[in-house]
Amino acid sequence: MASGVNPPPPLPERRPLRRPTLRQSRIWRGEEITDTIQMVDSLRHTPYRDARVRQAAAEEREARASLDLALRVGELMLRCGAGAPQVESSVIAVAAAAGLDNLEVDITLQSLLVQCTSASGTSITMLRVVRSATRDFDRLTAVHEFVENLVAGSYDLEAAAARLREIRRAPRFWPRWMVRGSLGVLSAAVALMLGAGLVAALVAGGSALLVGYAARATGRRGLPDFYQCAIGGFLATAIAWGAFSLGASGWVPVSSEEFAFIVAGGITVLLPGRTVASAFEDAISGYSVTGAGRMFAVFLTTAGIILGVATGLSVTLALTTTFDLQLVSPSVMATRALSAPVPLAVVGAFVVGMSGAVSLRSRRNLVVPAGLLSALGVGVSLGVDRLDALGQLAAAGVAATVLGFGGRLLALRMGAPAMVLAVPASYGLLPGLAIFRGLYEMVNGSSADSGSLSLQGGITTLLGAMAVLLAIAAGSVLGEFLAAPFDRRMVQKRRVRRR
Repeated sequence: MASGVNPPPPLPERRPLRRPTLRQSRIWRGEEITDTIQMVDSLRHTPYRDARVRQAAAEEREARASLDLALRVGELMLRCGAGAPQVESSVIAVAAAAGLDNLEVDITLQSLLVQCTSASGTSITMLRVVRSATRDFDRLTAVHEFVENLVAGSYDLEAAAARLREIRRAPRFWPRWMVRGSLGVLSAAVALMLGAGLVAALVAGGSALLVGYAARATGRRGLPDFYQCAIGGFLATAIAWGAFSLGASGWVPVSSEEFAFIVAGGITVLLPGRTVASAFEDAISGYSVTGAGRMFAVFLTTAGIILGVATGLSVTLALTTTFDLQLVSPSVMATRALSAPVPLAVVGAFVVGMSGAVSLRSRRNLVVPAGLLSALGVGVSLGVDRLDALGQLAAAGVAATVLGFGGRLLALRMGAPAMVLAVPASYGLLPGLAIFRGLYEMVNGSSADSGSLSLQGGITTLLGAMAVLLAIAAGSVLGEFLAAPFDRRMVQKRRVRRR
């Protein structure tokens, strides 16, 4: 060349790219892109799955009003005692029906924070704090039907807001005296299930009424729940000892063996069964902070009951020694949860379920199904407990799984959330007698004539009672999860009828 510059090397020949076969793409493909879950996709396994999403994006004013509606739905559910997963699914379902996209929901114990983006790109954030809550399953069922109607039909903001105001202001169905009296019936039925006689069961019911009155009186004066439970546990023990002392004197037909049954029935209304289930469900559903907070509340409540019953036992055992009375025989401390005959235990469980539903202010048509479900759960528990290879812990877990499974299917068929039936039905499985037995061993284990009782044995028994509570919670959540694939067709049929 004239310029003396070397020419560039020739480019390598480009081979055509080989597309991987289907088998190779399945083997070598990487993980999917990390992204947030679509709002409607988070409703799978809930009664609001396959929601009709409004396609038109809401303007800022309408988006703010719709977001406020969804927030008020969640706030009302928290006030009525719903768990965090149920509240989140309801808020998302209402937002989807309103056409809101890019929604964020954060629930932490008593606070509910939601945020969305309007069509113009404006970020809207709202917050509600629920400082007081009560069990109102009638109102909770009404909210469930309200959300179902929004998901199934066309969205009308003004009509939906008016309907939600009606639900909030609607008077309660059950009178107050009946709700309070149902707690006494519940305690009497629990005592019968444990093996108490008729008179002892009536004493347990009266004890529950007095414990409830004391809790309300101290609560109106601002006393925390811990002290309310401690006072209730002490009163339940003192009333049971009073009935026992009268029975020892020949005034009433109450034997020394029934002392434990009266205490167990009296403290059943104080046990935080639903709070344990909510804490467990929140924890395994991703709400770790909320679950941990509720579990700590369970610990405080249980510690208050233990403190009250232990103090009452210390006083009553001292009085028993002073008056030279024989308080409790070792046969009462049997490991079997229910000492009554099976037919009587099942009938008692039926009454427990119905009275529990009334105490939670459920609708009238849900009272008998709650009783039948409670009888089924106790029957399953008795059957599993009598197997040689399984014990009380496995019996409680299997029975709670049956309750969660059947409660979801039956409740959705009747237009209600699953907890409306599962919660009162689980009252018959609560380990009130095991808690008393552990406390009795702890208080009486250090005495000279304690026999085989010991402090270590009492602590072990109390830990076993807490394990039963966790088994009930875990079984209920598992049962609802297993029932989710079977309620799809049921939900679709109900949604078609509502359109």
